[in-house]
Amino acid sequence: MILVNGQAGDTLPVQDRGLAYGDGLFETLAVRDGKPLHWDRHMARMAGGCARLGLPAPDAGLWLAEAHRVLAGGGFGALKLILTRGVGLRGYRPPLKPEPTRIVMGFETSDPPAAWSEEGVEVCVCQTRLGRNPALAGIKHLNRLEQVLGRSEWQDEFQEGIMLDTDDHVVEGTMSNLFLIRDDQTLITPLLDQCGVAGITRARVLDAARALGVSCQEARLSVADLFKARGLFLTNTLIGLWPVRRLDGRELPRHELVARLRRALSEGVA
Repeated sequence: MILVNGQAGDTLPVQDRGLAYGDGLFETLAVRDGKPLHWDRHMARMAGGCARLGLPAPDAGLWLAEAHRVLAGGGFGALKLILTRGVGLRGYRPPLKPEPTRIVMGFETSDPPAAWSEEGVEVCVCQTRLGRNPALAGIKHLNRLEQVLGRSEWQDEFQEGIMLDTDDHVVEGTMSNLFLIRDDQTLITPLLDQCGVAGITRARVLDAARALGVSCQEARLSVADLFKARGLFLTNTLIGLWPVRRLDGRELPRHELVARLRRALSEGVA
C-alpha cells in the first residue's frame, strides 16, 4: 500500500514541488516484525530538515498512524516517508502557506550476501563530487542527483562508491556514511558541516562507540587517510555495518571493533 496524504494511491499533481524541484525531505526506515525501527530518531531528523527548509514541523503521530496502516499489509522490510512542500505556482518562489504532501510507502527488501557483512565489501572512489552547501548539509533532502551520478559510475564490480567534495575531502558513500579506525583506536567519521547526510545509523554507531569507551572524532579526511586506516566500514539503515576489504583494488585491514559495534547495535546499546 502507498498512502498520499492519508489516501491510498500512487499519483501526485504534476505541480508538486517535490517533483519539480526536489523541494522536500525523505526518510528510509528499517522494519522488523511489522514495526519501523528508530522512529524517534528519524522523526527528529525530519523535523530538523523541516526547520531548515521552512516547512511546517511534521506531525509525528499522524506519520506513525499512516506508517502502521501501510505496514499492516505485512511483508515489508523497509518504509519510506516523503514530505514535499506540496503544490505551488510556477517558479522557485515557495508558497507563503505551503500545504505539504505526505507519502508513506512500504517495500520489500532482500538480504545482501552475508559475506558483505562478515568479510567486507569492495568499494571505489567516485569521480563525481559533492557540492559544498552548509544550508543543506546533514539533512536528507529530495535532490539526490549527485548520488545518482556517483552510482552510475559502476555496475556490479563494487558494492559502494565513496564520494568526495569539491575540495577532495571524503564525505560519505553514495548511500552510506563512512568510518575509519586510526592506529590509536580512535573512531573517525567525516565532518558533515558542508555537505553529506547525517545518517541515523551513523549517529547510533557514535553513541554505541562512546558507550564502549571508544574515542570518537568528526574530522576532515582525505583518500590517503582511508588507505592508512586500521579499519574502514560503511553504515546505513538497511545494510547496518559493512567492513571495507578493498578500496580501488587495494586490500585494507580488518579491525575487531567493527564486529563489536555491530554486536552493540544488535543488542540495543544505541
